[in-house]
Amino acid sequence: MIVAFSVTPIGAGRHVGRQVADAVRVVRDSGLPHRTDSMFTTIEGEWDEVMDVVRRAAEAAGAGTGRVSLVLKADINEGVTNGMTTKVETIERLLAEDAPDNGS
Repeated sequence: MIVAFSVTPIGAGRHVGRQVADAVRVVRDSGLPHRTDSMFTTIEGEWDEVMDVVRRAAEAAGAGTGRVSLVLKADINEGVTNGMTTKVETIERLLAEDAPDNGS
């Protein structure tokens, strides 16, 4: 499965970079394939391992606040591995095929 998620500690004030970094550290230390961008962290693996990482990341982000907002989107596609990469590669290939020929 692929899960894109975002955690925000509630009650930590306006600047939550440190808490979010703590959550991302949990993901990076998990050893699972992952990407982090400005809005979400995406992680890929088996259900139990991915959900455990999401839980621990939410706990890390909320440490000391007692409340966390969690946004999660999941693609549960049995038997698929390396989906984070292959999905993007497919789109890039299709875009390249549709690119106009500039005469070069």
